[in-house]
Amino acid sequence: MNAKDIMTRDIVTVSPTMTVKSLAMTLIKNQISGAPVTGKDGKIIGVVSEADIVAKKGKDVRGIMSEKVISVGEETTVEEIAQLMTTHAIKRLPVMSAGKLVGIVSRADIVSAIAQGKHIAIHTPIYDL
Repeated sequence: MNAKDIMTRDIVTVSPTMTVKSLAMTLIKNQISGAPVTGKDGKIIGVVSEADIVAKKGKDVRGIMSEKVISVGEETTVEEIAQLMTTHAIKRLPVMSAGKLVGIVSRADIVSAIAQGKHIAIHTPIYDL
């Protein structure tokens, strides 16, 4: 099973100039815990999450976002995605194809696939139990 099989295709992105308050309202409205930050050209320049809102001080998304973006391709296996999430202590990974954002895989997407009975052999230790 690969990223393309479980990824969310309807992606909510946010602007670096969005206020933190607007970001919080966007996350709540869309029932998500984080989102890719895209520049004017549509390219990902960061990722922002609820944890950034709680732990960092800033007036806008640019001030609190994580600039280090770890992404995967559509053919990346779910096992590799789980390993990346565990290793880097992250909860979501943008899925890229030809330099464009085509989806996002969250831990919830992996859990949902398992709940639906899809075979996923995850061999990564779970540290946040």
